[in-house]
Amino acid sequence: MERGHLKSILRSDQTVFTTRDLHLLWRDATPAAVRKRISYFLESGDLYPIRRGLYAKDNRYNRLEMATRIYTPAYISFETVLGSAGVTFQHYSQIFVASPSTKDIIADGQNISFLTLKATILTNFLGIENKKYYAVACLERALLDRVYLSRNYHFDNLDLINWDKVQMLLPIYEGNKEMIKRVAALKSRGGLM
Repeated sequence: MERGHLKSILRSDQTVFTTRDLHLLWRDATPAAVRKRISYFLESGDLYPIRRGLYAKDNRYNRLEMATRIYTPAYISFETVLGSAGVTFQHYSQIFVASPSTKDIIADGQNISFLTLKATILTNFLGIENKKYYAVACLERALLDRVYLSRNYHFDNLDLINWDKVQMLLPIYEGNKEMIKRVAALKSRGGLM
């Protein structure tokens, strides 16, 4: 019987599961049965423990998916997106996540920086791409998220930014006059606010 429950995990494209995900996957199970199955699969090596309440099929799970599963709602943003696109040149080994709370944690050896955005901003999905099991900000949304939280931030290569898209996304930040000034200064100076 346990093998059937394991197959339901293995068939999924999802690489990271919360306890709640497993409860939904095993619809017939009570919370106690879910905990018992999780313990069984951890002991047998069929589930990989990432941190309390967070599990993977094995250690080759998607780290971006994992980072957004710890707190919800959440999406990948800031330097993770800016660096991978080449807007910032400094390499960061941690994953930056927009979330409801600010906290730095280490999960399975991965540094993750959670940065707080207001709930109305965080839950507005304009400029957020759904990657099936996690969400990631488009380049312009990641830039605006960083500008929103940082007064004096240096961007290395703004040639990649679509300023029309920035203007389209700016209302997400609720007409914040300081934010509008920062974006205008950033556009005119080419990187340093």
